Amino acid sequence: MPTLTTPVIILTKNLRIEGKIDLIPGARLTDFMNKANKFMVVTDATVSDHNNKELIKSEFIDLLVENIEVILPAEKVL
Repeated sequence: MPTLTTPVIILTKNLRIEGKIDLIPGARLTDFMNKANKFMVVTDATVSDHNNKELIKSEFIDLLVENIEVILPAEKVL
C-alpha cells in the first residue's frame, strides 16, 4: 500500500526529534500511534536536547514508542 511521508516533531522526556514517518493516505497521526508496535521508524531525523543543542542526525532511527510524550505534524507548528 502506498504511503505518504509526513514530517513530524516528537518530544520525549529529554529529547526533541524532527523527522519523517510514513502514513497511509487518509490516516490520522492518532491512528498511526494507536497501531504502532514497540518501535517506530523515523527517517531523516535530527535529535536535539530541549535547549535546541543538536545531538545527532541520522537517516534512520528506531524510536521506542513508550518514550514518546508528544508527537505532532511539523507543518502545524507556528
